[in-house]
Amino acid sequence: MAKVKINSAFTLLGETVGVGERKTLALEAAKLYTHSPLNIPIEVVNGVQAGPVLMVCAAIHGDELNGVEVVRQLLAKIDPSQLRGTLIAVPIVNVFGFIHKSRYLPDRRDMNRSFPGSTRGSLAGRMAHMFFSQVAVHCTHIIDLHTGAIHRTNLPQIRANLSDEATAQMAKAFGTPAVIDASLRNGSLRSEAANLGIPVITYEAGEALRFDPIAIAAGMQGVDYVMRHLKMIRGKRAKKLPEPIIASSTSWVRAEVDGIVRAQVSLGERVMKGQILAYISSPLGDSELELLAPRSGIVIGQQTMPLVNEGDAVFHLAYFAHANSLVEQQLETFIDEISDLEDELKTADLNN
Repeated sequence: MAKVKINSAFTLLGETVGVGERKTLALEAAKLYTHSPLNIPIEVVNGVQAGPVLMVCAAIHGDELNGVEVVRQLLAKIDPSQLRGTLIAVPIVNVFGFIHKSRYLPDRRDMNRSFPGSTRGSLAGRMAHMFFSQVAVHCTHIIDLHTGAIHRTNLPQIRANLSDEATAQMAKAFGTPAVIDASLRNGSLRSEAANLGIPVITYEAGEALRFDPIAIAAGMQGVDYVMRHLKMIRGKRAKKLPEPIIASSTSWVRAEVDGIVRAQVSLGERVMKGQILAYISSPLGDSELELLAPRSGIVIGQQTMPLVNEGDAVFHLAYFAHANSLVEQQLETFIDEISDLEDELKTADLNN
């Protein structure tokens, strides 16, 4: 039997968290006009056994709320006495955006396009630099939780740079049926962490400023699966998941005219090349245009607002080397299982 390696105290932001303990920390990100401090809340759970340091963070875009609830549920169930390694949970990274229900910071910059940032740059750059240099660099693995933008919803999916083996293994372990092999985007947390050799996966699900029960349940399940994969928590998954289907590419289908949208397909649906995705009509109905699928694929994102201008992104399609019918079948199974999990979680909450 392998010898169990006992963990050691973990230090973050000048605070020490003992073995088998948890502690709430605050990273002062900025000050309000009133000079009141604005803090990023952080919970560190330090396990009894030595192991990985996993950060689970949400709301880098301040209006993306599903991840906030995933982190809350994760902290409610984690037990430091049963944890191997250290969990750094950050429910709200962009606290300015969260307060104002906005994707952006007050300077209208996107924090997830501002890494690594600097001490002398914009507000977004300064906050990105502070968060990365004081928190993210201490991690061995990162799960970054996101949703679609306002008036856009995403099918639960993982985006990751699959050319890195450790990242690919995390992406597959998360358990969504579709994984997008996404190149690194300059300025993102994912890109900067990868430069330091830290594996990062991005979970996308649901819509901004909304709680989506399926997106939350799938996110919670996925984090649990990754922690099991990293051997941070004990136990095996109840069932072996099918191998995720890797999307070779994605594209947005955009409106060619202004008007009112009547969608003909829904999230997770398989579409064929030339299939009608939506009708775009004038308010009086005297003109109507069919919005067609440019290729066969699966709908992984769509606009929820029924009003469009010319050039607006309406449907996000993913394209797979495998048969689209196989992907659709796995998606249907996944949604059914997540719906059952959601019911179980509701029952557990009522019993508590």
